[in-house]
Amino acid sequence: MTDATIANQIRVLRATHDLTQEDLARRCNITRQTIIALEAGKYSPSLELAFRIANAFGVGVQDVFRWVGPTP
Repeated sequence: MTDATIANQIRVLRATHDLTQEDLARRCNITRQTIIALEAGKYSPSLELAFRIANAFGVGVQDVFRWVGPTP
C-alpha cells in the first residue's frame, strides 16, 4: 500500500490567474520554494495554508486541493 497524498491544482490556477510562483508566495506570506514543493506534490499544506492559497485564488479549498487516498 502506498501513502495517501493531497493533489492540487495550484499550477493550473496560477496560469489561469496569470500569477508567478513568487506572486502567489507573496500573497500567501510563504516562500517561493514552498510553492515549488506544493506544485511538485512533495509537500502537503497545513489547513491554514490551504485556506490562504484558496483565498489567493478566490476559490474554495476543494477547488485547489483534493485527497488522493492510499492504493492497495
